[in-house]
Amino acid sequence: MSMSSRRRPVTRALALAALGVLTGSGTASAQDMDRATLVAALDSVARAHVASDNVAGMSVAVVQGSDTLLMRGYGHVDLEWEVVTPEDGSATYEIGSITKQFTAAAIMQLVEEGKLDLDTDFTEYLPAFDAAGHTVPLRRLLDHTSGIKSYTAVRGLMETLFGRDVPPDTMVSLVEAIPFEFEPGTAQIYNNSAYFLLGLIIRDVSGMSYEDYVETNFFEKLGMDSSHYCSEREIHPGTAHGYSPGPDGLLHKEFMDHQWPYAAGSLCSSVGDLIRWNSALHGGEILSPDGYAAMTSPMPLTDGTDLDYAMGLGVAEQRGTLAISHGGGINGFVSYGIHYPERDVTIVALQNSNGPPPAAVVAGMADFVVGPSIPLEERDFDGDLDALVGEYAGPVRGSHFHFVVQRDGDDLLVGARGADEPEVATYLEDGTWRAGGNRFRFKVMDGRATEVMLLGGSARYRLRWVP
Repeated sequence: MSMSSRRRPVTRALALAALGVLTGSGTASAQDMDRATLVAALDSVARAHVASDNVAGMSVAVVQGSDTLLMRGYGHVDLEWEVVTPEDGSATYEIGSITKQFTAAAIMQLVEEGKLDLDTDFTEYLPAFDAAGHTVPLRRLLDHTSGIKSYTAVRGLMETLFGRDVPPDTMVSLVEAIPFEFEPGTAQIYNNSAYFLLGLIIRDVSGMSYEDYVETNFFEKLGMDSSHYCSEREIHPGTAHGYSPGPDGLLHKEFMDHQWPYAAGSLCSSVGDLIRWNSALHGGEILSPDGYAAMTSPMPLTDGTDLDYAMGLGVAEQRGTLAISHGGGINGFVSYGIHYPERDVTIVALQNSNGPPPAAVVAGMADFVVGPSIPLEERDFDGDLDALVGEYAGPVRGSHFHFVVQRDGDDLLVGARGADEPEVATYLEDGTWRAGGNRFRFKVMDGRATEVMLLGGSARYRLRWVP
């Protein structure tokens, strides 16, 4: 019998109800319970999540001010040997794209040293890259608005690179051969190529390898002893094994050569180390106040469209307060971390399987420590629905998307071209619509919507109206 088949799923609601902290009116907040009950509620959220057959193990940390409410491991770091996750939260995981904030912080340190300028075309620092006539300020690599195609979205490219012993600079020639997806600064598509190139810039400008720069300037200085550049061959004590769902249960993760995620996603860390990192980054130990403000302040698109992604970090209002966050996903591992500066709360969850994402765990814990989510208010739309009807097309992450908008009486129906059932869209405040879990906003000129902006995570997908 496999270990996963022995686990029985426990819903979060049942776990919290057992504690007596779930009421008919909603979830109790931190202000409504004593510390012991709060810690028990946080613990129950994690336990319910790890009960899933597709979750091998997880480590979680919740810190409020100087109080560590929870820092512990759940499940297993090794399923074959039934090695349980250390209870002290010391297990090390591949953190995927949480790496990006380390890369962004390194760039900002070099900016503060006068070695880089955010408004200079990045090819001044990486002249080997042929931008085909495009001007790309360095800052546009940091917020996914460069227009350069992400190599992880190019079918077959990663398979071509895996197993080949070639230098990282090979990526430059491969990526520059792909046409830009949009003019720099006019849209936002999550971009691993940009962060790979940033790693090369850090290497060339600092005179250190990316790995050495991060190790020397961050891990060693901050005492992040469980953190390192990931390796598929080196032995690091305390490292969790990664797993992916299969038809009959969890399987060992697919092979990943960490030469290629590089500065976009090849760091390993523990929840304890990431708490230390968040404290240092948001507490002024890494950058000057001006440098930190630049790193955590989203730059609008060239047409003034606001973004909620700055430099390696998402920055947006959540639960009635500012939230600075990022997630990560890589073969066999999923991660999520969030910091609420106004509440002095940090929550980190690292998971060693590509099962249900730990972002749900973080959200469940934030319900208690920060407060419930505050949804945008639904409103009646007093504009012209006919002006929005039509087909819109443009690049999205990994493909070209066609978004179809129809009208049915007073309802606006939306969906992908060819979809079986379009969804009814609901109008929200601030010119935003929602359908299912997706949000979008139209741009209307002279009585006609000329484009629609799909809003989600670290992306602003601009789709143009197709006459």
